[in-house]
Amino acid sequence: MMTVKEVSELTGVSIRTLQYYDKIGLLKPAEYTESGYRLYDDIALEKLQQILLFRELEFPLKEIKDIISRPDFDRNKALEQQITLLTLKKEHLENLIHFARGIQFIGVRTMDFSAFDTSKLDEYAKRAKEQWGNSPEYKEFQTKSQGRTKEDEQRLAKDFMSLFTEFGEMKTLNPKSDKVQAQVKKLQNYITETFYTCTDEILFSLGQMYAGGGEFTENIDQVGGTGTAEFVADAIRIYCKK
Repeated sequence: MMTVKEVSELTGVSIRTLQYYDKIGLLKPAEYTESGYRLYDDIALEKLQQILLFRELEFPLKEIKDIISRPDFDRNKALEQQITLLTLKKEHLENLIHFARGIQFIGVRTMDFSAFDTSKLDEYAKRAKEQWGNSPEYKEFQTKSQGRTKEDEQRLAKDFMSLFTEFGEMKTLNPKSDKVQAQVKKLQNYITETFYTCTDEILFSLGQMYAGGGEFTENIDQVGGTGTAEFVADAIRIYCKK
């Protein structure tokens, strides 16, 4: 038998969380001491493993409780399904990172990610997931990016970067001019052909993001010259209002 403190130290689950699991009937201790302290046996710990795996898969506690409380709950079958789901989640996260590299880091000249530490990459992956994880565009991106190598990503990013270099060479022109507007169309077509269907609505949002400050603006201005991001955003606004 293990005390709640020992289980907490072993699993990394806080004592408060274990107490809450007991309160809602998700994970009951094997028994209580006369003083009311919780004690956990191997069966309880195995159940906790199942709960933690489901939590990794972002199942709500209520759903977890319903699943593991079923009379026909098959632990081995559940574990098999969890392995499959975790594998899919791993692939999904890898695709999100590919997405971040190919889309959100637009303008990075060499696509050399050694300059970014792990925590920063994780944050960008999280942002990508929040913005695109459940959208048709992201699903389309997953399909189109399937099988691409790191070299493919670098080549595509370089080609994409060159579009902003070309925009930079047009900054003396009126953003309403035919040449600049044709370049916006070229940008939209490239996104559609390479990543996902870029509607006018999505393109407009991208334009706002490009000129929104921070790394996006800095990276675009780096390859096209100061003011390129704002110039591109202006040109996109005009294009989308036609």
